[in-house]
Amino acid sequence: MAKTYHLMATAAAGIEALVGKELRHLGYDAQVENYRVRFDGTQADILKANLWLRTADRIKIIVGEFDATTFEDLFEGVKALDWSSYLNYDSEFPVAGRSHKSALFSVPDVQSITKKAIVANLQEAFHVRTRLPETGFKAQLEVMIEKDHVILTLDTTGESLFKRGYRVNKGGAPLKENFAAALVMLTNWHPDRPFVDPTTGSGTIAIEAALIGRNIAPGLIRHFAIEDMDWFDKDLSDTMRDEAEDQADYDRTLNIKGYDIDENMVAIAKENAKHAGLSQDIEFYQLAAKDWKTDEENGVLVANPPYGERLGEIEAARKLYREMGQVYSRYPSWSKYILTSDLDFEKSYGQKATKRRKLYNGSLRVDYFQYWGKRAK
Repeated sequence: MAKTYHLMATAAAGIEALVGKELRHLGYDAQVENYRVRFDGTQADILKANLWLRTADRIKIIVGEFDATTFEDLFEGVKALDWSSYLNYDSEFPVAGRSHKSALFSVPDVQSITKKAIVANLQEAFHVRTRLPETGFKAQLEVMIEKDHVILTLDTTGESLFKRGYRVNKGGAPLKENFAAALVMLTNWHPDRPFVDPTTGSGTIAIEAALIGRNIAPGLIRHFAIEDMDWFDKDLSDTMRDEAEDQADYDRTLNIKGYDIDENMVAIAKENAKHAGLSQDIEFYQLAAKDWKTDEENGVLVANPPYGERLGEIEAARKLYREMGQVYSRYPSWSKYILTSDLDFEKSYGQKATKRRKLYNGSLRVDYFQYWGKRAK
C-alpha cells in the first residue's frame, strides 16, 4: 500500500478557501487554515496537486510538528523525526525559517539548530561520522514556529506554482498567474459564456480563463522539485501528466477576448497565449476601456486596471473608473468584476457593488468589486 503523507498547500491571504475548494473538487478532505490548507495523500497525490491547483503557491510535505519553548526542545524534536525517508546522507537541504509570537524568536538560531539536529539524525541513520557532503538532490526545508508550535516541511514544488511556464514576457506590475486564476474562479463565469478582460496587460487573466475553460492542468508544462528526489516514483511523472492531458477538453468553443490601450502589451499577450498553446482560444485587440462595446449578452468581465498608487496617478485612475462605469452600465446582463486598491472605487465608478471581497496582491490590500448582471433570456 502506498505511503500516505501529511501535506499542506500554501496560499496567499484571502485565497485559502479557494484552494480548499479546489482540493475538495480533486477528491481530498481539506482543512483550511490561515495561509495554508492541510490534506493527506500519496506521492501520486502530491504530483496531482502540483499539476492541478490553480490558486495555491506550493505543496509541502509536513515532516513533523511539535511544541517547543527552548532550543533543547527544538533540537530533540527535530532530531526525532524520520528524515532518512526524505533525505540521503548527501542531500542538499537548505533550511528556511520563520517565527511568530514564540519564545524561540531568533530565526537564524532556529534555522541553525534545526540544521544541526537533522545532520545528527542523518549521521546516525546512515552511520556516517564525517561531515555530510550535500552534493546530492536538493530538498528545500522550512521550520515554522507559530505560538511555540513547530512545523517542519519539505517543499515538493520548486519554483512557486504561479510560474506556469507560459509567460515569456510581461509588462509593468503583472498579476501572478495563480492570483489571476483566483480572480476568474471568484466570478460566476462558465465556459459557454463570453469572457472579457478590458485591461489585459500581458494577458494573464484571459489565459487563466482559457486554461479553466479547457480544463487544462496549469502545471502541465513545467517541472516540480519532487521529481528530482530519488525516493520519488519517476513513473508517476509520465502517468499523471498523461492522465491530466486526457482530461483536457480541446473540443469546446471558447469566447474570450482581451483588450489593452497599449499595442505593445497586446503583442506580449498574444505571445504568452501562443506559448500556452491557447492562441486559437483568445482574441486580443488594442482598444481603450472607454471604447469597448458588445452585442453579446450574459458575459463576464474581469478587469485589473491601474490602481493609481503613485502620487498624481490616482486622478487618472479615477477618470478610468468613471469611464468604465459609464460604459458598463449599458450592459446590465453582464457581470463585472474589478480589482483595485482604491477603496473609494464605487464613488468614481458610480454604482455600489453587489459584493466586495478583500484580497492581497502581494502585500498590497486590494478589493474585488463585484457587479452581478441580470441574466437576459
